Amino acid sequence: MKFTPTEIPEVIIIEPKLYIDDRGHFMETYQYKTFCANGIRHHFVQDNFSHSKKGVLRGLHYQVNSVQGKLVQVTSGTIFDVSVDIRKDSPTFGKWVGVTISNQNKKIVWIPTGFCHGFYTLSDQADVLYKVTNYYSHKDERCIIWNDPTLNINWPIIDGIPISLSLKDALGISFLKAEKL
Repeated sequence: MKFTPTEIPEVIIIEPKLYIDDRGHFMETYQYKTFCANGIRHHFVQDNFSHSKKGVLRGLHYQVNSVQGKLVQVTSGTIFDVSVDIRKDSPTFGKWVGVTISNQNKKIVWIPTGFCHGFYTLSDQADVLYKVTNYYSHKDERCIIWNDPTLNINWPIIDGIPISLSLKDALGISFLKAEKL
C-alpha cells in the first residue's frame, strides 16, 4: 500500500496494491499493522455504506464528543470526497482538501478525528463504504452547510444536474456558527 499525505498532512490517500490476473484483481484495503506503520493507529468499530445517485451531495458531517475518524472507499462509481479541518488549534483550521475517489482508481481516504466530511456523486451512482473509529451518536451529530462561503469549497458540480440534498444537509449551519473541535 502507498500512503500519501494531502495538503492537510493528517488526511491521507491510501492506494492499495493490486494483484491482477486473467480472473480479475485482488487488493488488501486495510491491515492494522500496515496502517500503524504509516501513522494510522486506530481501531474501527462500525462500517457504514451509502448508495447515491448522480448529483447527490452528502455532508458536511461530523460528531462532537463522540468524534469519528473515517476510512472512506468507493466500491462502485465516482465521488468527490471533501475533508474540512475543524480543529480550533490546528494550523490548517478551516482548510479543506478534496479528492476524487472511485472504484476505478481504488483510492481510499483516511480522515482523522477533528474533520467534517462530505462527498458529491459524480457518476450515475456510487456506493461508498467507510469504516469509523467511534459509534454513531445522533445527539452528537452536526452538519455544516456544503456551500459555506467561508470554506469556499470548489465542488465539481455537474452542469444540468440539480444538487440533491437531504433535509438535514440543506439545513446545515455556517462554518462560523458551527461547534469546533
